Amino acid sequence: MMADITVIGSNMIDLITYIDRMPTEGETISAPSFSMGFGGKGSNQAIAAARLGADVAMITAVGGDEFGAQQLDNYEKNGIGTETIIRGKANSGVAPIFVDPTSDNRIIIVKGANEELTPEALNQFIDVIQSSKLIVLQQEIPLETNYRAIEIANEANVPVLLNPAPAVSGIDKDFVTRVQFYAPNETELATITGMPVETLDDIKEAARTLVKEGVSNLIVTLGSKGVLWISPDDAKLIPAHKVDAVDTTGAGDSFIGAFANFYVAGESIPEALAHANDYSAVTVTRPGTQKSYPTAAELNR
Repeated sequence: MMADITVIGSNMIDLITYIDRMPTEGETISAPSFSMGFGGKGSNQAIAAARLGADVAMITAVGGDEFGAQQLDNYEKNGIGTETIIRGKANSGVAPIFVDPTSDNRIIIVKGANEELTPEALNQFIDVIQSSKLIVLQQEIPLETNYRAIEIANEANVPVLLNPAPAVSGIDKDFVTRVQFYAPNETELATITGMPVETLDDIKEAARTLVKEGVSNLIVTLGSKGVLWISPDDAKLIPAHKVDAVDTTGAGDSFIGAFANFYVAGESIPEALAHANDYSAVTVTRPGTQKSYPTAAELNR
């Protein structure tokens, strides 16, 4: 299976609890509501791009349980083929999510079968990776798998977007400098650089340290403040639209997927970033993760 965008990453079943507040240690409280949905950073980004009309392949490992079967059905319903999806031996990955009245969220991930997406597993998909126009990676799968994906893509001069989420220590910076787009949020930027990100000036200073180390295009998502793009030759802050947020779960992933779609479609980096901002702004006005992602037709109404 060949595609314009190949996403290599995680899939999760989101277990979303809407809370009035988090319980304290040893306390049991009631919550207003609960829902389940499809998630995982890799899957979220792939679904967002596909709903906008992009030709997307997804390389991931689903569990051999009922959740895994549901994931396969979800990909097919969204126009993503299942030929590149591994059926793992472990249970599917899950993500308990807690959303408070301000729309902020706290997330725990249990990777499950996602750990079975190993570097060796990618060797059967070399043709898919090297025929793509853009590879999209995150960090809910083994880091070594990302490194192998970057190696395969580099051999064919295929650009890579790495979203270093969730942020982890011990990243091999050599691989970071081999991707075309490096896209952390401000919290992840602080973890990666060890520098403060309290103000926009702080964020710019931290971002520039990565560019000086060899990052080609640093894209820092700033939530309601927009997105900062810094390259060796340019720097732009692209503001976000002000909206009344209901649920920010998966908003960053919707941004990445939308950017991939618009960039591969031929837009310049600033244009693709601006349109991705617009897309993610819509998603936070709706509850849920993937179910909050609109199609291109919905956006044009």
